[in-house]
Amino acid sequence: MGCWILNESLSVILVLLWLGVNIYLFIDTFCWYEEEESFFYTRVLLGSTLAWARASAVCLNFNCMLILLPISRNLISFIRGASMCCRGPWRRQLDKNLKFHRLVAYGIAVNATIHIAAHLCNLERYRWAQSAEMEGLPAALSKLGHAANESYLNPIRTSHSNTTTELLTTIAGISGLMISLALILIMTSSTEFIRQISYELFWYTHHVSVIFFIGLAIHGAGRIVRGQTPESLLLHNVTVCRDHYAEWRTAALCPVPQFSGKEPSAWKWVLGPVVLYAWERIMRFWRFQQEVVITKVVSHPSGVLELHLRKQNFRMAPGQYVLIQCPSISPLEWHPFTLTSAPQEDFFSVHIRAAGDWTRALCRAFEAEGRAPTAPRSLPRLAVDGPFGGALTDVFHYPVSVCIAAGIGVTPFAALLKSLWYRCCESQPPLKLSKVYFYWICRDTRAFEWFADLLLSLEMRMSERGKAHLLSYHIFLTGWDENQAFHIALHWDGNADVITGLQQKTSYGRPNWNNEFRQIAYRHPSDSVGVFFCGPKALSKTLQRMCRLYSSADPRGVHFYYSKESF
Repeated sequence: MGCWILNESLSVILVLLWLGVNIYLFIDTFCWYEEEESFFYTRVLLGSTLAWARASAVCLNFNCMLILLPISRNLISFIRGASMCCRGPWRRQLDKNLKFHRLVAYGIAVNATIHIAAHLCNLERYRWAQSAEMEGLPAALSKLGHAANESYLNPIRTSHSNTTTELLTTIAGISGLMISLALILIMTSSTEFIRQISYELFWYTHHVSVIFFIGLAIHGAGRIVRGQTPESLLLHNVTVCRDHYAEWRTAALCPVPQFSGKEPSAWKWVLGPVVLYAWERIMRFWRFQQEVVITKVVSHPSGVLELHLRKQNFRMAPGQYVLIQCPSISPLEWHPFTLTSAPQEDFFSVHIRAAGDWTRALCRAFEAEGRAPTAPRSLPRLAVDGPFGGALTDVFHYPVSVCIAAGIGVTPFAALLKSLWYRCCESQPPLKLSKVYFYWICRDTRAFEWFADLLLSLEMRMSERGKAHLLSYHIFLTGWDENQAFHIALHWDGNADVITGLQQKTSYGRPNWNNEFRQIAYRHPSDSVGVFFCGPKALSKTLQRMCRLYSSADPRGVHFYYSKESF
């Protein structure tokens, strides 16, 4: 428990801060509407559901203000690059931007549900107060607005209206219905199940958020919640006049109260983030116009497409990713891919596995022959947005880093290992990083093809320069057939691995993470160890548990800090 607190304390504090602000805003607004004198007559008609509706509305505005910030990629990359103000645990929080985005989305859903339920009750109470059976002060308040120089309190003006009619004929009702439908569509299509079976559906429906924010901005213009005006409060003492409602039109001491709708405020909350996000989209459109030159296309037998690209003024760092669009496949879809080239190379590259409709279409569009394209104009046009910072950019900020990849999740580490070679074996400034442990778990031997060449080159060059101690790598094969097993056993005594050709032999089966973390903790008893992972969620949970288990409770001991690559 102590190790978990050391690793996750800042995340917990930030979540509690977010939750605390929500609770404070809700309680403060609720109490204000329950006690404010200008809404006394409104409470006579609506009761406590007025306060429930307004308190949830303020929390809804607050969360809608936050929802766009975690997905503003340029903003996050800028903050990540500002190392003077974003170090250590604060920097790691940027890797959890999508988790916070989802947390805020849940906050929006909860408050929207409360807001909708409260206003449905309010509409029903307004309708009931306008009915012929109603008597007393509620009936008197509902009849206001029919005479000249009177303003109404009850937005339902006739006793024959029903809730459905009012919902579909007012600005507040129409915009509220629009917001609700957009939110339901966005939330249901964002589930992990939908994202896995149809990422395109998730991508397109998320753009319904444009309708959501437009509806949110105009929702308050209906001014369905009305309160007594400040001028009326000076002339009409609620405490005295509430019991003399029959004399309002005749008594000078109790003139007819005047009411006005509350000014819309939602747009004030979301204006800044919406402008920031609009700037993000303008930047993307500008980058879309920039030319991307395809210098090399390689189609690997393992179903991986390798693209070498060039773009003017493109500057990257190891561990970053880009968004790629192919207009001939889809004019709207942008998909994230980690860069597999090093900053020192005169191109940037990505490796794309055919795993979905869009990636399969892209692989079919690039029928590569393993060489530079002879007719670039015949290739589909690509647009590139980025690069953007990711969790893996922090690998060089630790004295010891553990890099773990599963399957195609190895692609982010290609750039890191290449950059490691350049920075260690050339005239580069001294590295804080003194040791890298690299683990790759893969079920198919064909997936080793393109990456094994890189490891073989690194193995040879680092050995020649006396840097072999810097990188320790372990490759695990989790799937094989009988023929492969026989071939492996036959050549087991060879100097090089029969599958990869590397000096380090491939292990078969899955790693024993308890043993691996125990050995690393033993070798580095007082170091901060960064653990970086790209792969499936199940293994991610296991690695998180290992980091907590083997981190020392002593601040001077070894500590494992976990980061997972996410887009």
